[in-house]
Amino acid sequence: MSNFFTLSRIRMSVQIVMLVFTVYGGALVGHYLSDKVTGALPALSCAYDQQNAGYCVLIPLQHQLHHRVGESIVRAQQFSFDYVIPLAFTMLTFLAFFVVLNKAFCGWICPLGTVQELIYKVGRRLRLPVRRFTQATVGRIRPYKWAVLILLVLVLPLMAGLGYTSYVTGDAYCQVCPSRVVTTLLTANGEQIAVNTADKTAFAFSAARSAIFGFILILAFGMRQPFCRVCPMLALHAVFRRIVPLRLAKKETGDKCGKCKACYQACPMDIHEVAFEFGSKAFHADCTMCGRCVEFCPDDGMLALKLGPIPLFTASAAYMKARAKIDKPDGTLPNKKKPAANPSPAE
Repeated sequence: MSNFFTLSRIRMSVQIVMLVFTVYGGALVGHYLSDKVTGALPALSCAYDQQNAGYCVLIPLQHQLHHRVGESIVRAQQFSFDYVIPLAFTMLTFLAFFVVLNKAFCGWICPLGTVQELIYKVGRRLRLPVRRFTQATVGRIRPYKWAVLILLVLVLPLMAGLGYTSYVTGDAYCQVCPSRVVTTLLTANGEQIAVNTADKTAFAFSAARSAIFGFILILAFGMRQPFCRVCPMLALHAVFRRIVPLRLAKKETGDKCGKCKACYQACPMDIHEVAFEFGSKAFHADCTMCGRCVEFCPDDGMLALKLGPIPLFTASAAYMKARAKIDKPDGTLPNKKKPAANPSPAE
């Protein structure tokens, strides 16, 4: 069973390769190609990592709002295509990759997501207790990703460009993003975890960044994907998930569905809708396309990962039965039965 070819193992292999590429790729492919990759891959390997191959798309988005949109309004210049086009191309590049990856970016490529998942696996090997949001409480945290997107990614950079807030807020989200710490630490650079005492605003942001990083690091040992739940990238994915071909698909009806709840238990984002809703309603805004719900669904064909009309991976009772021998839906290790003692020989 240790050689069983699972979707989760394929995904983890992809995640490890992409983690290495997004953190160290700049040194591998050179400066010129690194710039090209930066324009095409919305990687959460941030601009503060000097060895990476891709920058988070939130960097140019914030900078365009700060340096282009906000400052153009302050100077009372005509709001022309000279300022709209750079911002438009930033977003178009972002959207172009969404057509190919959409939410799979979160579940298969994001370096911060990969690191959180690896820490969680360590927690399971240490048999630490698992903490998760219940069906009744998960809704309380879901709005926060939208608040982070609106306030830190959109509003504060624009306000910095208008001159109403400190220059430090020109990339407000990146000032607190734990990926900035994770990717730089992986290159043996501890500068981003240090507290900046240049001024009060810089001090507040850098202190918050270090605190968030530490908090997420601890939470990840017992909670699946803690930061992903408030990540603005997840919110941006949610906006466009209905218009892209790569998606989670579920049948419109099913007598067995909703009884075992294995898909809900397997979901790292605690999405209960995948078990109780049907059709497009099951593809929730918090989905990261990791595919664990499909892996642990015992109802043949009920769930599937699809690219347009083409099924890439479909639920199967036979697959689920074999898959469950590796780990349980929540990632904990299965209880290994001790072999029965040999009976004493008859005298």
